[in-house]
Amino acid sequence: MTANVKKVKTTDLVLKEKLVAVQRVTKVTKGGRHFSFAAIVVVGDENGVVGYGLGKAGEVTSAIAKGVEDAKKNLVRIPLSKRTIPHEQTAKFGGARVFMKPAAPGSGVKAGGAMRAVFESVGIHDVLAKSKGSSNPHNLVKATVTALLELRDAYAVAGVRGVNMQKVFKG
Repeated sequence: MTANVKKVKTTDLVLKEKLVAVQRVTKVTKGGRHFSFAAIVVVGDENGVVGYGLGKAGEVTSAIAKGVEDAKKNLVRIPLSKRTIPHEQTAKFGGARVFMKPAAPGSGVKAGGAMRAVFESVGIHDVLAKSKGSSNPHNLVKATVTALLELRDAYAVAGVRGVNMQKVFKG
């Protein structure tokens, strides 16, 4: 993760969880096949806080519960601009590439599967997004969160430039 990541404490947050994908994994031994499950889960408060986690277990429900616990340990705050993102952003994780840009109010979330779950958990209601390359849900979730972590709001830009807010918007 990047240097500007702000970890969030879970004490006073009401988190909603979304199951992104469940995979059945097989281990072949000389005694036969052994099946287990891997679940990737996204949790968020729908107000700028999101986290993702991976859980592995012999049963689906146990894998999901472990994924939720892992996601709660990795919560981060995302800068939002009303109901959308502040600017266009791209990111890559593994073979998955994502592109996202702000949308007009009322446009809705135009994104597929794994990306949609992340946006809804963060609380983004208007965004246009495209995934390119791999459609692996694990890498898509990680690429989406990476892109969201690279977003900067106007206050952060003003602070880096050492100017006031009016100069940021003048050019």
